[in-house]
Amino acid sequence: MSEQSSAAGGAANELPLAGVRILEFGHTVMGPSCSMVLADLGADVIKVEPPEGDRTRANVGFGSALFPVFNRNKRSLSIDIKSDAGKAVIHKVLAGADALIENFAYGTMDRLGLGYKALSAKYPRLVYCGLKGFLTGPYEKRAALDEIVQFMGGLAYMTGPSGMPLRAGASVVDIMGGMFGALGIMAALRERERTGRGQLVQSSLFESTAFLVAQHMGQQALTGKAPPPMPEKASSWAVYDPFQTADGKTVFVGITSDNHWRSFCKGFGVEELLDDPALKSNPQRAQQRAKIMPIVTAKFAAEPFDSLVKKLEELNLPFGPLAKPGDLFDDKQLNHDGRMLDVLLPTGKRAKLPGLPLEMGGRKTRVRHQPPAMGHDTRAVLAEAGYTESEIEELIDKGVVISAGAKQETMKG
Repeated sequence: MSEQSSAAGGAANELPLAGVRILEFGHTVMGPSCSMVLADLGADVIKVEPPEGDRTRANVGFGSALFPVFNRNKRSLSIDIKSDAGKAVIHKVLAGADALIENFAYGTMDRLGLGYKALSAKYPRLVYCGLKGFLTGPYEKRAALDEIVQFMGGLAYMTGPSGMPLRAGASVVDIMGGMFGALGIMAALRERERTGRGQLVQSSLFESTAFLVAQHMGQQALTGKAPPPMPEKASSWAVYDPFQTADGKTVFVGITSDNHWRSFCKGFGVEELLDDPALKSNPQRAQQRAKIMPIVTAKFAAEPFDSLVKKLEELNLPFGPLAKPGDLFDDKQLNHDGRMLDVLLPTGKRAKLPGLPLEMGGRKTRVRHQPPAMGHDTRAVLAEAGYTESEIEELIDKGVVISAGAKQETMKG
């Protein structure tokens, strides 16, 4: 990795990607989630923002928290990349970078002179990650959004009931496409150790959606029948459903193995079911749902929530209480050993948000940098690229770059 990268990674030198420097030309979810994964793992991610800032900063409603959720552990360089002077700055910063991430519309980076062909010729070691709606092919020039590809790729059809396609309740395709991009970048960096050269990495929304629904495609290929939407699916197990407790709460329970079945029958006092030859195997029990479900429903409905949860846990049966997103703030598993991150929101309030669902050698995600104010790190990034103080001031005065005046808080995890 570059000397600049190594110097910038000093505060995180114990993390796996310390010493890797990445420029992120990202917005909304796909690009920022890709680089956040790498930043959480120790990379020095420089978020390149236009003078008006990442447009996600001004989002309302469903997308109001996208910026603070997906932009921790990054530094912000605010710059006019449409100007020649701005492009010159980018090139100087790129000289010390290992990877670039962008999720602009098809052709945008080429028009700016920052496409893969142009940059790879000048920086042959650069790993260039383009995150798009589609991989190369007939659709590659189309614009796309998470919800659009959920409809195109069969996910919305599988999520809602017949005649009512429904997007998933989170930006699952954006995030998954970003994660595949991060995976591709790490693989390309590893390959560069052998070859000495970078390469183009591409990840997409549509193909990520198809990857998600591959299990349903496989089912159709195997059975010759189109799978129904998930609310109407034919279950592979006799018990794989939500149940109401005596006090009106909801718990999802799955009895998916012979051991689970034995535990349920003994734990809930229906041992006689174990002697029924028609209920010996999972496939048999799945065919006997009409017989089994009333028994299970009655047993669970007789138990108050706390009692049922305790019994299910003691019996080691798979279960999960129905929760809303707000219930997760105080979840004892998520909060164990400081796993939830203390993230500063644009309002000045703080929120406990989940880190990466990953531990490596006992290490967990931590916040090294709060989501940055626009242009917070402009001066530092330019200085690391070799600009003098007077040169930086001149670029600021000309409006080529923007530097935030307020000091942004940096937290140590």
